[in-house]
Amino acid sequence: MKKFLYWSLAILIVIVALFSYWKYSFTYSEGNRSGLLQKFSYKGTIFKTYEGELILSSIKSNQDVSLASEKFYFSVPDKALAEKLLHLEGTMVVLHYKEKNGTLSWRGDTRYLVDSLITTPN
Repeated sequence: MKKFLYWSLAILIVIVALFSYWKYSFTYSEGNRSGLLQKFSYKGTIFKTYEGELILSSIKSNQDVSLASEKFYFSVPDKALAEKLLHLEGTMVVLHYKEKNGTLSWRGDTRYLVDSLITTPN
């Protein structure tokens, strides 16, 4: 009976470990997003994280104004990158992100984690 309990416990631990990896560490997708960095802030009640909002424009008018747009919400776990982004609000940027299957409170509010700034305005 003890052998059965040990094996059951071992299998349960392996299943929980695999699920945790898939949910919080596995990269579901990654890519780049280009747009206007509208908002970037440091917020949180217990765990303070850097959160941003990028406006992705799909149609522009003659006056260089976005007509149809969508917002891309993201988190930045790296403090050095966050310092750069704090100074780029209101400018066009290209960000590289990794999408996870779940969120962790100390990593950010969103599943999209920005890990690098591809280009900055000239």
